[in-house]
Amino acid sequence: MTESRARFVSLGLADIDMLVAIESSAYEFPWSRGNFIDSLNAGYLARKRVDAGGKWLGYFIAMPGVQELHLLNLTVTPQHQRRGHARAMLDRLVNEGAALGAQRIWLEVRVSNERAQQVYRRYGFREVGHRRGYYPAGALARENAIVMSLDLGGGDGAPTARGDALD
Repeated sequence: MTESRARFVSLGLADIDMLVAIESSAYEFPWSRGNFIDSLNAGYLARKRVDAGGKWLGYFIAMPGVQELHLLNLTVTPQHQRRGHARAMLDRLVNEGAALGAQRIWLEVRVSNERAQQVYRRYGFREVGHRRGYYPAGALARENAIVMSLDLGGGDGAPTARGDALD
């Protein structure tokens, strides 16, 4: 299977159309073209996961901060879900975060997205709070978010990398 030789590639503005297409197929309330353009123009940590033939498996975008990363978007293409790609992308995010000196990763997840919550919890993220009305949920409606955090510090305070080494 070509997925076993998956690799990570930096996202760029040339990827916008594919990002928007995948995002629209994966979510009822997808990120807009502008969200992607703004994130890429800001220089956020942005990677796509592709198989050996270059087929997209997923992507993530994270905003670096002072000793932390804020995971803004992690998406596995619908046809490749439940095959370990989310975990592989989290491994990559942790490794790159550690290399940048991040001590913690933050994220928000919809209260209704139990599958994503399970992925994050299994990975070691802990629920640390809630944001009321954080996500759009239809005409004039909003959905709450669960705030989760992952400590990257090792026992000696040094960041701990996981999974595969950086490419």
